[in-house]
Amino acid sequence: MSRAALLVLADGRFPAGGHAHSGGAEAAVKAGRITGAASLEEYCRGRLHTAGLVAGAVAAAAVLGVGVRELDAAVDARTPSAALRGAGRRLGRQLLRAARVAWPSAELDALAGGFPKGAHQPVVLGVVARAAGLSAEDAAYCAAYESVSGPATAVVRLLGLDPFEATGVLARLAGEVDRVADGAVEAAREVVAGGDGVDALPAGSAPLAEIGAEWHAAWAVRLFAS
Repeated sequence: MSRAALLVLADGRFPAGGHAHSGGAEAAVKAGRITGAASLEEYCRGRLHTAGLVAGAVAAAAVLGVGVRELDAAVDARTPSAALRGAGRRLGRQLLRAARVAWPSAELDALAGGFPKGAHQPVVLGVVARAAGLSAEDAAYCAAYESVSGPATAVVRLLGLDPFEATGVLARLAGEVDRVADGAVEAAREVVAGGDGVDALPAGSAPLAEIGAEWHAAWAVRLFAS
């Protein structure tokens, strides 16, 4: 296993399409819920403990060998917004495209063949992590970090926020990212060991984010895809 592969996968320059998505931050900015570093931190904290936890658990479960179709259906069930379901599959498709060049494997080829329109991004992330020789913990960390780094980067563009302040937000959330990643892996292990299957995955929700995604999808002009 090469731990450096995690740095490649989590790097914002990895061409997985995340730069085109704000993690709901664009809608939150327009609604006045994010106005600066303090409100960005609260937004990211909420996203970390909901979307980040779910994505981390799904990605970790995929590394541990839970069936991708079961996991993909579980993500669908935890994503009421059609706009977010579509965005998640587009991100999954782009991640898989990049990963098949970086870490060629029969498993990634099979995933692409089985989901021609794209599997959900956390599912793909887990399979990619395994192809790259990474652990369930690595996949959970990557998902948890992405859940906050995306909005933080987007708000620099949306509000002209000082990048140093945005980085400070991420640094202050580091301990919580640790705890969320640990909880995600624990939940993934419950899926493998217990009798409830994917029902043991967390289902943290943020209804306002779901509503915001549908509102955002209807905009005629927007900077980010989601």
